[in-house]
Amino acid sequence: MLRVGNLQRSIDFYTKVLGMQLLRTSENPEYKYSLAFLGYEGGNPGQAEIELTYNWGTDSYDMGTAYGHIALGVADAYAACDKIRAAGGNITREAGPVKGGSTVIAFVTDPDGYKIELIQMNSRAHAKEHQQDAGATFDPLRNA
Repeated sequence: MLRVGNLQRSIDFYTKVLGMQLLRTSENPEYKYSLAFLGYEGGNPGQAEIELTYNWGTDSYDMGTAYGHIALGVADAYAACDKIRAAGGNITREAGPVKGGSTVIAFVTDPDGYKIELIQMNSRAHAKEHQQDAGATFDPLRNA
């Protein structure tokens, strides 16, 4: 869940810049907040969702030190950066290999300052790094 200062601005970013779908929204007038759920390909259970929370009357938040970033798998990080830039998104690290590795990544920042890492998923090196680091099994659907 991400707390946002302007719900429509954030919905626009995630749908128009990152290409997600607005899956559902809800309002809670009693507790003065609104929710929006966004994701790809219809969301859960096949894909993860992001929950955006707007607390009425709050237009900004401190990031804190616990939050790092969201990571999204993409087919082509270079093309994703071009598309995001053309849609008005803020690229904060251009696509390219990670330091000391071959996995191609990039970073963008949403309108509230949240960092989003784009990981190019067609890299065999990415799959091997994840398998070695996390002890996970190779997943051909995520690591094509």
